[in-house]
Amino acid sequence: MWLTDKASEVTSERLTSLYAYPPGGAYVRANMVASIDGAAGLEGRSGGLGGPGDRKIFSLLRACADVVVVGASTAVTEGYHQPDGPALALVSRSLSIPDDYGPLSHPQTVVLTCASAPEQRRADLGRVGATLLDCGTDTVDPAAAIAACVERGWTRILLEGGPRLLGSFVAADALDELCLTTSPVIVGGSAPRPVVVDAEKVHPMTRAHLLSDDDGYLYARWIRGTDQAPGDA
Repeated sequence: MWLTDKASEVTSERLTSLYAYPPGGAYVRANMVASIDGAAGLEGRSGGLGGPGDRKIFSLLRACADVVVVGASTAVTEGYHQPDGPALALVSRSLSIPDDYGPLSHPQTVVLTCASAPEQRRADLGRVGATLLDCGTDTVDPAAAIAACVERGWTRILLEGGPRLLGSFVAADALDELCLTTSPVIVGGSAPRPVVVDAEKVHPMTRAHLLSDDDGYLYARWIRGTDQAPGDA
């Protein structure tokens, strides 16, 4: 059973409306999971923190999106395959993606990289059918990455990490929304936080909603600014 922070039950239809993208231009939503003590993964993978409810939210957010933007190393580590619905945008400065990584040759996959990426790797990935898009000079610029998505008609953008990629969008003030699942466990250790930003700076967010389920997970949706969130009318 799904409950809001007001202890009222949430139907599947209401759940879908709560996560609807707002109308208009490009909108960047991030989805991350963390333990109670802030660990973004268990044994190097975020999937170890999830549960049935988290997987349902994960699938719902993908169903709402036009494109999933994710760090290439995260995609390979987590075993991403080409999703049936949204396109896939892999972010990589080094282009150190295995040549046999299946999604590379899919027509709905692009690799967002930068002009300084190694020429040999460009050639290698080109030979296996990868579509490479430069979105900056020495690093992948979030604004350029968003523009590249919009150019392809992908305005509903879902950012799935890892923490440093998400941090780059936060630092560039290019994140509109963060959906954060809190797993009811304490992990300890030295796992990274969901957002890794080198420079400290406060980025105010407003809570749009907070849900829970019978397994004790919390599902928070945070939006930039103080405007009312879509689906909350």
